[in-house]
Amino acid sequence: MVDVALFAVLGTFLGVGGWQLAVWLGEIRDKNKKYKAAKAYALDRNKPLLVAGGPWGYNKLRHWSKMPAHGNGDVCLDINRHAIGSHPCGVIANVTHIPFADKSFGAAFASHLLEHLPTTDDAKKALAELNRIAEAVFIACPSRQSILAWVIPDHHLWVWQKGSTTYLKQRGKSGGKK
Repeated sequence: MVDVALFAVLGTFLGVGGWQLAVWLGEIRDKNKKYKAAKAYALDRNKPLLVAGGPWGYNKLRHWSKMPAHGNGDVCLDINRHAIGSHPCGVIANVTHIPFADKSFGAAFASHLLEHLPTTDDAKKALAELNRIAEAVFIACPSRQSILAWVIPDHHLWVWQKGSTTYLKQRGKSGGKK
């Protein structure tokens, strides 16, 4: 009887682990595809690429292992200096108030950023700012199938895309208006 229970627990653990590994690999593939597309788009327009949300994030393991989440772009913007690292064109600014002129970038790439904003209104402001300063905007976000995306406490929004439309949904209680 104990062997059956142990087998069931082990099978469940391996099944969920395999499923989450597949979800995580899909997120990485999507992020890398969008980063490459944003880089190519900016290059094709002969304009710089803005990366909103530093490639180092707040994860100290990334710094220690020297493995950024994505490329830097020509200009890297984040609200936290730590997330930008030693980028030579790093800008500390809020994505809802980007300090650049209209259409000064060929493309903007925002990876795993919008879900951290407190409200859908803030995310809409960020999207408006990204669209204002760039000719094209590429968004990467966590999958709703990711268990980690559900449990990270500072994920305040669900963000997903269908085609060129970005959808936003408040999670739980918001710190402000919905």
